[in-house]
Amino acid sequence: MKKKEYLSLLFQCPDDLTEILIAELSEMSYDSFWEQEEGFEAYILASKFDVSSLDQLLEKYKDWGAISFTSSRIEEKNWNVEWESNFESIIVEDQCLVRADFHKIDQKFPYEIVINPKMSFGTGHHATTYLMLSWQLEIEHTQKKVMDAGCGTGILAIMASLKGAGEIVAFDNNEWAVDNSRESFEMNHCSQVKMFLGTVEDISKEEKFDIILANINRNVLLQEIPFYAARLKRDGMLLLSGFYHYDAPLIEEKARANGLQVSAEKERNDWVALKLIFSS
Repeated sequence: MKKKEYLSLLFQCPDDLTEILIAELSEMSYDSFWEQEEGFEAYILASKFDVSSLDQLLEKYKDWGAISFTSSRIEEKNWNVEWESNFESIIVEDQCLVRADFHKIDQKFPYEIVINPKMSFGTGHHATTYLMLSWQLEIEHTQKKVMDAGCGTGILAIMASLKGAGEIVAFDNNEWAVDNSRESFEMNHCSQVKMFLGTVEDISKEEKFDIILANINRNVLLQEIPFYAARLKRDGMLLLSGFYHYDAPLIEEKARANGLQVSAEKERNDWVALKLIFSS
């Protein structure tokens, strides 16, 4: 039988656009993604490739910065073997191990999260996910009510569960991410997580949280900070990441305008994660 032909497309784009484009492409028959240092690779059956649809998508995000891609044809591969050979485990602050189910790890860590490598949203490899996990390691979660906004693979909700959160609400506006999160929660035995397809606006203002986690991107955060603030308990905590250090003042200004005070920040590879307290 003749092997199917795939197209491999190597995209170069601003870092804060990578996960957005992956989400968009996942709805356009692209079925595998590999994040790179500068951009990402996407794979699609050659017979399903539509250059006009791709051009329309890239036009939609042209104001975010320069986006380019190159393509090449490849024969069908055993993608699971490819993932396993390229996906490495991650250790956060010597306390949390993020690994795939096929990794064999001898050393024990206080916290261990299993994420399937084909899930491209938030595996711990990106600086922002690392920073958010690092903050969570320092914060008391026991019996707290936690929101994971734009949860991706659900990695932050899983950490909240491991740290003893009493109730966790997680959501994403992308069906593919929701499916991935549900698989993640099952693998990590997170039975207390309530998961749904949607946005923060789908949660009533009357429902208040002790901790809100949002690792998204600058533009979405600027739009949604008022919604997070309206759903935090007094002295509740908001952890934000998904933006560069030079965008932090803009995020902080929006936060202060909504009754949030910056408590501290972490930085990694020019990315920032803020810890904010709701004091209004």
